[in-house]
Amino acid sequence: MESHEWRERTEAGIRYYRASHHGERWTVLTTLKSDPDWVRMEPGEITEDIWRALRDIVWRKYQRRRCPWERVAEIDRMLGDEPSPEPR
Repeated sequence: MESHEWRERTEAGIRYYRASHHGERWTVLTTLKSDPDWVRMEPGEITEDIWRALRDIVWRKYQRRRCPWERVAEIDRMLGDEPSPEPR
């Protein structure tokens, strides 16, 4: 299982995200800094902005050889972007 985390500043405060990939499935959890409980986001709740932020995290990990190219290509397909061939 792979896990990727990031945060962003919102009007409600700092929001944390945790995306996990396991068995060809993505699970996204979120919480506010002031709330100790993580909430699982349903597939319809995950916006394109969240997927693009996750793609950016996965891309940076791929560049450091911490994540396989298939994850980047999978997110590109989910976003409707044509995944490019694996860079050399």
